[in-house]
Amino acid sequence: MKITTTILLYLISTFFAFSQTPVQTYFEWTDLPFTKEELSTRRDNLANMLKKEGETGLVVIPANDGFSFGETFRQADDFYYFTGLELPNAILVMDLNHNTTVIYTPERDLRFENGSRVNDFPGRPLLNDTSISDKTGVPLASMQDFTELMNNASKEKNTVLINNNREGDIRYVSNEYVATYSPVQVLLQTFNNRHSGLKHKNMYEAVANVRMIKSNSEIEILRKAASITVEGIKQSAKTIKVGVDERFLEGILEGDFKVNGSQRLAFGSIIKSGPNSHWPWRILATHYNRRNRVMENGDLVIFDVGCEYNQYVSDIGRTFPVSGTFTKRQKEILVMETKVADEIIKFLKPGITFKDVQTLTNSVIPNNAKPYMQVGLFFGHHLGLSTGDPSLSNAILKPGMVFTVEPWYYNHDENISVFTEDMIVITEDGCEVLSKDLPRTPEALEALMRD
Repeated sequence: MKITTTILLYLISTFFAFSQTPVQTYFEWTDLPFTKEELSTRRDNLANMLKKEGETGLVVIPANDGFSFGETFRQADDFYYFTGLELPNAILVMDLNHNTTVIYTPERDLRFENGSRVNDFPGRPLLNDTSISDKTGVPLASMQDFTELMNNASKEKNTVLINNNREGDIRYVSNEYVATYSPVQVLLQTFNNRHSGLKHKNMYEAVANVRMIKSNSEIEILRKAASITVEGIKQSAKTIKVGVDERFLEGILEGDFKVNGSQRLAFGSIIKSGPNSHWPWRILATHYNRRNRVMENGDLVIFDVGCEYNQYVSDIGRTFPVSGTFTKRQKEILVMETKVADEIIKFLKPGITFKDVQTLTNSVIPNNAKPYMQVGLFFGHHLGLSTGDPSLSNAILKPGMVFTVEPWYYNHDENISVFTEDMIVITEDGCEVLSKDLPRTPEALEALMRD
């Protein structure tokens, strides 16, 4: 039987018509991580904080660019915190003068588009996906509308409030030939090029005041991230021995993270031994293949590691003896260092400041250890959506604050470095150690390696 070209083309087109993958909506892939009410409260808190400071104008918070070279998309912290959405290339705008909130979004998600592979890339509407605004309670508008909004704001010389991710003057795109820019810096560069009449103001302090206090739901996620990290360190510690290299320990640790539900690392795992242990991460990371040292008898190996769970991060540290037993001097230093940590943790409670913590810490560090334990503001940093969550140095401690306590000891003179880091949440009458299930005494750490 002869099949004409016309019939053949018809059959092929019919086949592809029926085999076409259906268009996928946003919430077929994910859900809101927090209730609509909690997300609305976060935005209200920010707006109220800014109004209390006398601010007017437009709060502008950009999402991350959705283009990927293969890595999993991760939303920009502020956009995620205030919307709970993974929308790429979108912009949240809160108009303080008119008490309105709008998310400006591309019409479609270009990551779901590929004209040469239509069956594999079914498309994803964003702007016209009504379920997004229904679930979040925030209306969507097109990026063309955002351009018009900024044109009008520029003509009226309005103020745009952005989070510059640190206190002080706004950091614009530099004139350097090679540099890395944040979504906020890219946004500001475009404002300068296309809407030069706009005034820019840094709202970092207001964002920090809001984000420093974690809700109960945030704390539960952070608790889970801590537990995953504790278990990963326990499993990796069992494989420490002479002849094993640092990267092998990373593999055990990070594999256990994933087994227990972590989606990704909070930061590149820092597992450093012997001479490597005396150097901060920034120095070790300057070389592509620096951290793969084979551990030797008598070495200490330091874990400074964390995972990410539902976009919230952990950061925990411990020190282990490669031989399985601390030397007398190693134990002496570790006991001293953990005693400092214990004193800090015992001191933490609502109503004090980090300056108070610094004063306390300086008073409990032995004089002969102070050259190796320089204190900045305090031994720690805030945790949440990042390991450098927005915080203020003059903040009064309040329930819901989550940060690390990590008195480190780097002694190049004796070639001994130890490090202990715990995650803390401030409670109504003190604090809770979220990483308390991980041993910290020399004897318990040695036992953990044998189990």
